[in-house]
Amino acid sequence: MTQQGKTMVLNHRQIQQKITRIAFEIYERNAGEKVLVVAGLTGMGYVLAERVVEKLREIAPFSLQLIKIDLNKSQPKIHEIHLSEQVPLTGASIILVDDVLNTGKTLAYAMVPFLEAEVKKMEVLVLVNRSHKLYPVAPDYTGFELATTLSEHITVDLNSEASTVHLH
Repeated sequence: MTQQGKTMVLNHRQIQQKITRIAFEIYERNAGEKVLVVAGLTGMGYVLAERVVEKLREIAPFSLQLIKIDLNKSQPKIHEIHLSEQVPLTGASIILVDDVLNTGKTLAYAMVPFLEAEVKKMEVLVLVNRSHKLYPVAPDYTGFELATTLSEHITVDLNSEASTVHLH
C-alpha cells in the first residue's frame, strides 16, 4: 500500500509477531541468565525495547532491567552518551535495541558505556536491518531484513496501537 510516496513494510500485527518471536529467541539464548539488561536507544529504539521487555516478562523467569541510552544519533562523537539509570553492568548480559540498523555507526557508539564496564556479553536487536554496514555491527536479533538504497528511508512508528514501518 502506497501513501504519499511511502510503502508500508510492516503493519501492527506483523510488528507484534516479530516482537514475540524475538522475545522467545532472547529467552532461548539467555535462559541461564539471572538478570538481563535491555538498553534501548533514544526514540523508537527505546519504545521497541519497552515492547520486547513487556513480552519477555510474560515468558521469561529472569529479571529484566530496562534502560535508555541517550545519544545524539546524528553526531554521537561530539555529544556525551548517557544511560537513564545506573545499573550494575560489570558481568551483565546486555541487549542493545534500536529500531533500524543502517550503517552500524549509532549502535557502535551506543556500545561505549558498556565496553567501559566489562560486561559479560552484548547482543544487538533491531526491528529492521537495512544491511548498509559501514561499522562492524551485526544484529543478533532481527525482525525484518530489507534491502534498500542509500537514498531510501525507513520510518518506524511504535507509539500507537497501529504501529507501522514504512519505506520512502
